[in-house]
Amino acid sequence: MDGDFKMKVVYLLSILPFIGMLCILPFVNRVEPFVFSMPFIMFWVAIWTVLTSVILGIMYKLDPRNKEDDKK
Repeated sequence: MDGDFKMKVVYLLSILPFIGMLCILPFVNRVEPFVFSMPFIMFWVAIWTVLTSVILGIMYKLDPRNKEDDKK
């Protein structure tokens, strides 16, 4: 992939946790249903905490600036 395209993907990936945690949160703010014995809102925050870590790992791997250090 082209380096410029990778950076655009990295920037788009950085928006996902913001959308999931802050923008959609008011729409999923409810107690029922229970998921894994947690209220839905607590499950939503927990799953986005994990997804944010995964997204940050993907962003790190896609960032071309991190590959420059490996080549040296």
